[in-house]
Amino acid sequence: MGAGVSGFAADTQRDCQLTPSLGDVPESCISSIFMYLDPPEICKLASLNRAFCGASLADFVWETKLPSNYGYLVHKVLDRSPKSLSKKEIYARLCRPNRFDDGTKEVWLDKRSGKLCLCISAKALKITGIDDRRYWNHIPTEESRFQTVAYLQQIWWFEVEGELEFEFPSGSYSLFFRLHLGKPSKRFGRRVYNLDQLHGWDIKPVRFHLSTSTGQQASSECCLCDPGNWVYYHVGDFMIENSSTPTKIKFSMMQIDCTHTKGGLCVDSVFIYPSEFRERLK
Repeated sequence: MGAGVSGFAADTQRDCQLTPSLGDVPESCISSIFMYLDPPEICKLASLNRAFCGASLADFVWETKLPSNYGYLVHKVLDRSPKSLSKKEIYARLCRPNRFDDGTKEVWLDKRSGKLCLCISAKALKITGIDDRRYWNHIPTEESRFQTVAYLQQIWWFEVEGELEFEFPSGSYSLFFRLHLGKPSKRFGRRVYNLDQLHGWDIKPVRFHLSTSTGQQASSECCLCDPGNWVYYHVGDFMIENSSTPTKIKFSMMQIDCTHTKGGLCVDSVFIYPSEFRERLK
């Protein structure tokens, strides 16, 4: 009986050794599957075992997740050669907020989709009267990506302009101004906002406009509303067809009816998002 038991145990051990496991799947097969998964899913599966971890490092996997013009982005915002980094490292670095143009602009990739997003600080905008402290001030705040916003006390002629030249990946993009009625601050650790200087925005609408070097134009207008909250005002959309050529974008907002003054407005930044992300900003 002892011999029978030991023989049975040996057969069982042999069968277990012959049973395939996840670790036996070739890395090349796993990498091919990873090409169809989102980056967060790839990173989760990479922790399963060595084979999955090795497969997750394959350059051809991450090249499918990167925008077609990632080489331009690496040079522009990382100041590196694409050949000096692995494709996974490039993706990881581009997903972080990366500043350029003296820290007045920020660009990053959406972690899940790899789509490009861009933000332009108020300090990179041309604001009428910005150097006159009777009208405008730059105030520090934790509520801005750039830790500062332009605050309007009072003015007759309200006009803000900006431009950007950049190589965007192909696709449709939406442009927004991020604005706040009232002056936000903190008191005893709680968020408050001052409306003492808020006036004039409900009389006439603000006009928004954008144009591109490819001949596209878009306009919109509305009265500013919702005091105490940051609002993304949609200016318009534009299409990028050639990702290897820089596109120049000009954008503006104005309310130049001089029959009344306007005041109590914070101008934070301009956002450019893939049009499919518009719902995220509501």
